[in-house]
Amino acid sequence: MRITGAVLEEVGRTAPYAGSRPITISELELDPPQQEEMLVRITAAGICHSDLSVLNGDRPRPVPMLLGHEATGVVEQLGPGIDDVKVGDHVTLAFLPRCGVCAGCLTDGKLPCEPGTAANTAGTLLGGGVRLHRDGRQVLHHLGVSGFATYAVVNRKSAVPVPAELPEDIAAVLGCAVLTGGGAVRNAGQPKKGDDVVIVGLGGVGMSAVLTAAGLGNGDVYGVDANLDKSAVAKDLGATEVYSPEQAIAAGLKAPVVIEAAGRADAFETAFALTSPGGTTVTVGLPNPAARAQLSPATITGEARTIIGCYLGSGVPARDIPAYAQMWLDGKLPVEKLISAEITLDQINESMDALAEGRALRQVIKFD
Repeated sequence: MRITGAVLEEVGRTAPYAGSRPITISELELDPPQQEEMLVRITAAGICHSDLSVLNGDRPRPVPMLLGHEATGVVEQLGPGIDDVKVGDHVTLAFLPRCGVCAGCLTDGKLPCEPGTAANTAGTLLGGGVRLHRDGRQVLHHLGVSGFATYAVVNRKSAVPVPAELPEDIAAVLGCAVLTGGGAVRNAGQPKKGDDVVIVGLGGVGMSAVLTAAGLGNGDVYGVDANLDKSAVAKDLGATEVYSPEQAIAAGLKAPVVIEAAGRADAFETAFALTSPGGTTVTVGLPNPAARAQLSPATITGEARTIIGCYLGSGVPARDIPAYAQMWLDGKLPVEKLISAEITLDQINESMDALAEGRALRQVIKFD
């Protein structure tokens, strides 16, 4: 079938992307779903910093690639081997499929799925195939989803059924921002009753962590970001106070659980400095692989510190996404406050500029 999608043509073009146009809106051919795959009509897709990281080269991927990994939609067709989902079901798409049997999957979310990671790196679906073509040539899949398009074929392991009454913009954002930021708090940090939590980096993932930490109702929640223009939103999401990194250090802010969600080495250093003795520093951001941070091993030893790496919120999408959906339906997780703009597909390059310049939390593409 013919679809319309946003294809990254070249990695590393200079900003502003509204001028260099690394992403083109293209007509593509989408093959029908194969074994354990499904066709999904995309209704909404969120713009995430991980999309920007592919575009600017921080997370290198092969091109051409149809971008978008945070999306939701309606099942239109099922391939062979699927009996637990039906046509018409609403699904949220998760950017790391879990085969359920590899060594990574057996860690209950701590480590990523090994076949899923290999497929994502290669730009294929979990089963190894590519279903996208343009002018007779393959266009690769982004993290098994390629949600910046009118339709997508995905592996069953990349789709999580969600209630039909969940608004599409909410359902989309659950697939990455909330799954990652919320999971950094619930699955990795695991604050106890009365524990304060500090979130360093108030982008979409960081704000999701603020939202989740506040929803747990333990201790106070503090935000830290170089851009204090984000303070009002963070406080609306439940933050007690918001500081710049310098203000937080000068104020002596400390907490037993600190989440680094900025994806920068200096933010990780700040998060470590704000962690109290005996506390846990969770790093969920994804900096350039060449980035390096400086820490004191003596502090780790002398203060009995714990540092936890947290990928995809240490989450199991099939378990966690329905839980977040229910929290929203119960009025305990106002995810709509994360959504800063609704855009159209042809505004995708401009949306990357807004993200790169720190002017957006979660921009969501709405499809008719």
